[in-house]
Amino acid sequence: MKHTGTCLCGKVAFEVEGDFDNFFLCHCERCRKDTGSAHAANLFSSTAKLRWLAGEEEIKTFNFNSTGHIKSFCSTCGSALPNIQMDGTLLVVPAGSLDSEIPIRADAHIFIANKANWDSELENLPKFDRLPVENID
Repeated sequence: MKHTGTCLCGKVAFEVEGDFDNFFLCHCERCRKDTGSAHAANLFSSTAKLRWLAGEEEIKTFNFNSTGHIKSFCSTCGSALPNIQMDGTLLVVPAGSLDSEIPIRADAHIFIANKANWDSELENLPKFDRLPVENID
């Protein structure tokens, strides 16, 4: 299976060929900082292959204190991008970076002991198709 993705500004484009092994929603402090959100949504594969189609020179990679917590991103727009971890054996793809449909559902929430205190019962909040405020300055 082939999946395609881009960054927000469109300078970086990529293709992933193969299947994803896992899809985790990570609530650790580092992933929350990385995303500025409740959790990171990452796809993992030990067999899929990553190919950069455009903008590879725009990509920066940050390895937090050499701990293996790695984030790749577009140097222009800051969008999260795929990266290779664990000595080249694991492809990690931020789910939101894909433009193609994701063929699997998330497997689990992980590191929930570290989840944000405001991250509970979010499914019960009202849902809108667009920003519910008409005039925002």
